[in-house]
Amino acid sequence: MNILGISAFYHDSAAALISNGAVVAAAQEERFTRIKGDSSFPSNAISYCLDAAAVSLNEIDHVAYYDKPLLTFDRLLETYLSFAPMGLRSFVKSMPVWVKSKLFLAKETKKHLEALGRGNFENARLQFCHHHHSHAASAFYPSPFEEAAVMVLDGVGEWATTSLGRGNGPKLELLSELRFPHSLGLLYSAFTYYVGFAVNDGEYKVMGLAPYGEPKYVQAIYENLIDVKADGSFRLNMQYFDFCTGLTMVNGQFEDLLGGPVRKASEPIEQRHMDLAKSVQVVTEEVILRLCRTLFEHTGSRNLCLAGGVALNSVANGRVIREGPFERVWIQPASGDSGGAIGSALAISAITSGEVAERDGCRDGMNGAYLGPEFSQENIHQTLEATGVVYHDLDDDCLFDEVAVLLANENVVGWFQGRMEFGPRALGNRSIIADPRSPRMQRILNQKIKYRESFRPFAPAVLSDQATQYFELQVPSPYMLVVDQVLPERCLKTSHGGKDRPSINDVRSDIPAATHVDYSARVQTVDGEANPRFHKLLQAFHTKTGCGILINTSFNIRDEPIVCTPLDAYRCFMGTEMDILVLGNSILYKDRQ
Repeated sequence: MNILGISAFYHDSAAALISNGAVVAAAQEERFTRIKGDSSFPSNAISYCLDAAAVSLNEIDHVAYYDKPLLTFDRLLETYLSFAPMGLRSFVKSMPVWVKSKLFLAKETKKHLEALGRGNFENARLQFCHHHHSHAASAFYPSPFEEAAVMVLDGVGEWATTSLGRGNGPKLELLSELRFPHSLGLLYSAFTYYVGFAVNDGEYKVMGLAPYGEPKYVQAIYENLIDVKADGSFRLNMQYFDFCTGLTMVNGQFEDLLGGPVRKASEPIEQRHMDLAKSVQVVTEEVILRLCRTLFEHTGSRNLCLAGGVALNSVANGRVIREGPFERVWIQPASGDSGGAIGSALAISAITSGEVAERDGCRDGMNGAYLGPEFSQENIHQTLEATGVVYHDLDDDCLFDEVAVLLANENVVGWFQGRMEFGPRALGNRSIIADPRSPRMQRILNQKIKYRESFRPFAPAVLSDQATQYFELQVPSPYMLVVDQVLPERCLKTSHGGKDRPSINDVRSDIPAATHVDYSARVQTVDGEANPRFHKLLQAFHTKTGCGILINTSFNIRDEPIVCTPLDAYRCFMGTEMDILVLGNSILYKDRQ
C-alpha cells in the first residue's frame, strides 16, 4: 500500500511517501523553492516523493493530510468570539486565507495534485488526521520500540497543545491532552518574540542564548505567567499574552512585568535578554520532566517517544534522557510540522491496513533521516560543466585523505553527498564541516560562512564509538537532538578574559569550536551503517589528527534553507568565504575559481 503524506498551509510544508508501512521518501518544500519555511502546497516535494518511489498518483492508495482544518477553524472562531470585540483586526486578516486554502482543502488538494501531471486523484482517497495524532505517529511508528509511551508538545494543533499517549504494535492512542491557549510551545514562542527573534524560527536561538544568562526571572514566570501542577499540567495567565486576539505574542502587561519593551531585531542583545532566555528554558525543562514522570506512572512503559516542535529543544531532551524515568528515549528528527507529513501517512497506514514497519529494538525506521533527493556523479559533472568551474575528481581513497588534511589545516569545507536530510538538521550529507580543535573556527563560521548571530554554538559530529571519550553522553544521538556536557578532563577553566559575561570565543576545552559557554555540546554520533561516507571522513580525520570529531553545521547561510541540489551548493559556496566544496567525488578550491 502506498500512502502520500502532506503537511501544508501553516509553515514548513512537506511531503512523505510510505510504502507497506515503511518510509520511502520525504522532503520539505523550502528545499526546492528556496523560500525558508515555505508554507505553500508542497508540489515539488510531492513530485520528488513520487519519483523516488517510482509511482504515479494513480498508484497512491491514500493521501493523508496532517491536520483537521475544520477543527482548527472551530478553535479560531470560538477564540475570537470569546474575546470579542478584541481581535477583530486579526480575524479580518486571517479569514480570507482560511476560506480560500483551508476550509476548502480537499478542493485545493485535488487541484494542486492534478496540476502535477502525475495521474488522477479522487477526493475519496484524501484522509485527514488529527494534528497531534500525526505527530505521535511520526514518533512511535518509526521508533525502534514495539511498545512505548508517547508525548507530543508543540504550539497548538487544532485544540491540543500537549498530548500524552501510548503505542503498542499497530495501535496508537492518545490518553490525555492540554488544550489551547495553555501551551508550553506558545510560552516559549512568546519569549522568543519578546527577546527579538522570529516566532516559529528563532526558538533555537533562545535555547542557544540561554547558557549566557542566569535564571533570574523563573520566579516571576511561575508567579505570573504559568501555573504548573505537580503532574506537569499547567495553565497560562492570558492577561499577559496577545496571541489569542492580536497580531503579536505578548502585550503591555507582559512588557511591564519583565522590565521593558520587546527587543527590536536591530537592537543589541543585553544581559537581561540572556537571563530571560535562561529563565524560560529552565521552566520549560521542569514542565517537561514533570509530564514525563506522569506519563511513566500512567503507562508503565520503559520507552518514550517524543515529537512536536518542543521536542527539538535538545537541552530539555538531554535532561529527559539523564533524569527522566524512562530507560530509552527516541525523538523524531523532524519533530516540527514537516514531520507531520510522515506521521499522517504512517497513521493512515496503521489505521486502514494495520501495516507498520518491523521493529528490531535497535535501529529506527527513518533511514538516518536521509530521505531526500540524491544526485549522481554524472549529474554533478553536468552542473559543474554548465557553470564553468574548475574542479577535479578523486577516488574515495584519495578523497577522504585529502579532505582530512584540508580540514586539519583550518579550511572550511562544504560537504555534499548522497540523499538530502529530512528535518531541520544537516547530518553529514548537506553539511559545512570544520576542525573543532581550532580556537578561531567558531568565529570564522559565524561571521564568514553562516552570517549569523555570534553567540550561537556549533555541533560536533563524533565517531559513535568515541563519543564517551569526549562527552558525558551515554546514549546514541544520531539526529543531533541531545545536549550533554563535554568531559571535565577535556575542559579548561576560563576567566572569560576579564569580561563580565562569558564569550563564545573563550577557549574552554581541547575542542573549543564545539564547546558552548556552559561546557555543553549538541552531539551527533555517527556510525558506519547510517552514513558510511561521513563516517569514513571522520575516521580519516581521526587518523590524521587523533581527533574523531568534526564541526557539523547545515549547508546554508542565514535565512536560507539547507541546499538541495549541486547548483544550490555551488552558489552557497561562492557566496561565502568557504574554502573547499566537495560534491560527491568532485572537489573545488575557492582560490582556483
